Amino acid sequence: MIKNFKRRSIQFLLPLFTLAAFVGCNKDISLSLGSSRDETIGLVPIDTFSVDVSTHLMDDIPTSSTGTILVGKNSNSITGSMTSTSYMRLGVGTISNASLPDDAVLDSAILVLNPNKYYYGDTTQIQKISVHRITEEITPTQIDLTKPADERPVFVSSAALFSKQKFAYESAPFAELSFAPKIMSLDSIYFKINNTLAKELFTMVQNNDSRIQNNTDFQEYFKGLALVPDNQNTTLIGFKDTIFLQLHYSYVNSEGVTKNGKQYFSMADKSYQYNQIETDRSNTKFASMTLQNPNIASGQTEGYTFLEGSTGVVAKISFPTLLDLVNDETVAINKAELVIEAENPYSTIFAQPQSLIMMIASPNGNPASILTSPYSTESQTATLVSGNNTGSNSTYTFNLIQYLTNFKTTAYRNTSLYLSLPTTELFSTGNRLILARDSDNNPRIKLNILYTKFQ
Repeated sequence: MIKNFKRRSIQFLLPLFTLAAFVGCNKDISLSLGSSRDETIGLVPIDTFSVDVSTHLMDDIPTSSTGTILVGKNSNSITGSMTSTSYMRLGVGTISNASLPDDAVLDSAILVLNPNKYYYGDTTQIQKISVHRITEEITPTQIDLTKPADERPVFVSSAALFSKQKFAYESAPFAELSFAPKIMSLDSIYFKINNTLAKELFTMVQNNDSRIQNNTDFQEYFKGLALVPDNQNTTLIGFKDTIFLQLHYSYVNSEGVTKNGKQYFSMADKSYQYNQIETDRSNTKFASMTLQNPNIASGQTEGYTFLEGSTGVVAKISFPTLLDLVNDETVAINKAELVIEAENPYSTIFAQPQSLIMMIASPNGNPASILTSPYSTESQTATLVSGNNTGSNSTYTFNLIQYLTNFKTTAYRNTSLYLSLPTTELFSTGNRLILARDSDNNPRIKLNILYTKFQ
């Protein structure tokens, strides 16, 4: 028999409480057993917690080396417009004087792009893209790796071209094309190069010009090209980064038969291809959101909050008074889930992201790390649970148990969360997600916590 056994009084409330997200004030929270059979058992009023939600604009979004040439424009009344212009260098490809017959005659010069089947917007309208010659050297931005990790974006580890960078190009295009964007059935689109540039390039090949002997010399002469969408375009279109500027020629062979041939310039270094992004939110509730003023509280936007690819827009979520709970020695947190509701999928024509991620932002607002699955090194993703046609919203759920455990530590003190598209979409698409709002115009974000309280 065990002697001197002391029985400790433990009260297992096992409450499940919900923090309804809104900005600028606290809201009473109810605690209950969380039982589906009796939701009224053990109600305890709490009035010390709040959740702050805002739309946040991150800086330094790398859009180079993604494999996607993104060109076009997409607009909506809530978030405004996003326009993507793609810049790139060309290399000498198969260009060679040795393989060009002496009597070759230029027939045409064609720029060829291959859609990668991605689009975002209205494809029922005619789209127009113009091609311009860059007059300024495309230069990546170097990253200061001597800075502490919490002062560098987690997704940037080397020199890159960022979406905000812009390089000068000639105002007059050397090619342009208007086309019906039948993206799923369109294999290629073809731009006819104007005669002036076509003849100039072909003459250089005929003369074995020193400027086409290697990529370095050619890029000093021809710094690159920019694919610019028309302002009236209605959709973003993705293309493969396998662009070709073809010189088509004909000649008569030794048997007197006319033959055709071609040589082409191609993309030599894909790290110099990137998508430059511009937005216009002037007529929206997000008009004041800039890199100088990156944070717009949901209370200023009637509860509207969104995230968007290529622009660096994320939803910022913080728990300013949660430290009291995690520091309470009489509380053991067993489970913590953050549930994000997005607008009903039947209220939008755009497909919702299949998954989302969370970044952990340092006190200075830098996205310093990516939230991992609990007690793992793998990035955590929240999978879309799509809403239905009876009015149910779509949801994404994150497990925050380890985040709350770390919340009391110095490293996590004053941190916040950035709800974001996965980085592959963040850097190469225009995908957008607008969060749902409740009847009081607050973002529908809930933190559900299951815990044991000792007395």
